[in-house]
Amino acid sequence: MLGLDLTFLDWDIISKFVLGGFWFSIKLTLIATLGGIFFGTLLALMRLSGRKALMLPATIYVNGMRSIPLVMVILWFYLLIPFLIGRPIGAEISAIVTFIAFEAAYFSEIMRAGIQSIPRGQVHAGQALGMSYGQNMRLVVLPQAFRNMLPILLTQTIILFQDTSLVYAIGAYDLLKGFTNAGKIYGRSEEAYLLAAVVYFVVCFSLSWSVKRLQARIAIVR
Repeated sequence: MLGLDLTFLDWDIISKFVLGGFWFSIKLTLIATLGGIFFGTLLALMRLSGRKALMLPATIYVNGMRSIPLVMVILWFYLLIPFLIGRPIGAEISAIVTFIAFEAAYFSEIMRAGIQSIPRGQVHAGQALGMSYGQNMRLVVLPQAFRNMLPILLTQTIILFQDTSLVYAIGAYDLLKGFTNAGKIYGRSEEAYLLAAVVYFVVCFSLSWSVKRLQARIAIVR
């Protein structure tokens, strides 16, 4: 039986080792979500443009990224980019850029499905009003697509938060790294990993519950 010592919950330990990692995990999640949605939307529009010159590179990028484990992408970027540019870029910057690039592929598929879910009559109505393709997408299609896909986008964000723990592979100081360091220094590795699991569970469960509530409200409005 494990001799768990709950005195490890001391606030000084939490504030010294854990909070910094927690805030980085939150920052990485938010930046990667916003960047992933922005570039994912562009990729989705490229794939739906009907132009082979835009569809082909977007399709190769999305399918390629979705076929590679995230931890491998993190390692490749962290090791190869400094070699190509001749200087290190740091673990945090590397993690942010990698997550945006990787998540863009997943958000692209979500946005593509959202755009295709909009009735064609909406598009034809915009065209009848003299809107260009860009205006039609910006003013008619995308606002409705974002609304339809909001629960799925938020669910992907929860998965993204869980995946931030993978930055341990390049030494970035995230939530899990904070608990790991505290556990090693104070000789309480079991307690540290247990508390890390509890924090991840509480955050993800709370967000999942909020997404379900939001999904129910959207369904009522419809």
